[in-house]
Amino acid sequence: MRDVGTLLEALPYIREFHSKTVVIKYGGAAMEDAALREDFARDVVLLKYVGLNPIVVHGGGPEVTQYMERLGLPVQFVGGLRVSDEDTVEVAKMVLVGKVNKEIVLRLARHGQPAVGLSGDDGSLFRVARRQAPDGQDIGFVGSIERVNVDVIEHIASDYIPVIASVGADREGRSYNINADEAAGAVAGAMAAHKVMFLTDVPGWLADPADPESLIGHATAEQVSAQVSSLAGGMLPKLTACVQAINAGVSAAHILDGRIAHSLLLELFTDAGVGTKIEAAP
Repeated sequence: MRDVGTLLEALPYIREFHSKTVVIKYGGAAMEDAALREDFARDVVLLKYVGLNPIVVHGGGPEVTQYMERLGLPVQFVGGLRVSDEDTVEVAKMVLVGKVNKEIVLRLARHGQPAVGLSGDDGSLFRVARRQAPDGQDIGFVGSIERVNVDVIEHIASDYIPVIASVGADREGRSYNINADEAAGAVAGAMAAHKVMFLTDVPGWLADPADPESLIGHATAEQVSAQVSSLAGGMLPKLTACVQAINAGVSAAHILDGRIAHSLLLELFTDAGVGTKIEAAP
């Protein structure tokens, strides 16, 4: 009966989200742990089967770092963004597009749903401009997305699960590394997604980063914007992407603990939910 109760609890959420687009930023422990990788693939396949339209946007920072270290390249971050010279971008494209993206595509297919791998280069999906770090530093070939070609995603999403690697190019064809959080927020906004969900390695947005019990369960985009200037590290691009997505019309943004098995399903289909939910002020 407990299992029946769980299914009945999920029913109104399945009905509410049917045919809605959900953008999922995939990264962190959920990508690195073998069991969690399988759980994630099953969860995304389930979303497709029950009538949602999931779009996966992924990074792969730890693997990029591993390959850079093996090649003797310097690894540096500023404001949560990877400092990227031409060699760094080349490694990022090889790892994200050639390796990580295809592993995700194959895993989804193995669990029952065909997927198509994309990067910002495919179909001119992303048009990118060079960006600077929040403090004005030059961080090299790190891109900011100016435009998302939604036609490319819509054509694929009707039959397949799009899996998008966070790299792209500018008008002159120069390649850029793109923060995956920003890419997910940009895709969600352009697609008028119902939700955008960020898998990370903390319980959510913490009032005190050193205290996992200080979880902020709910906030408005206005409240987040008021505190962005005081943030640093990997949470800064996530919260910035949440605000940008909400301002573009996305109903809600969620920051979830990807270390918890099936956190996507718990957030979408249960009354309790997990992590931090950010939405526009009422």
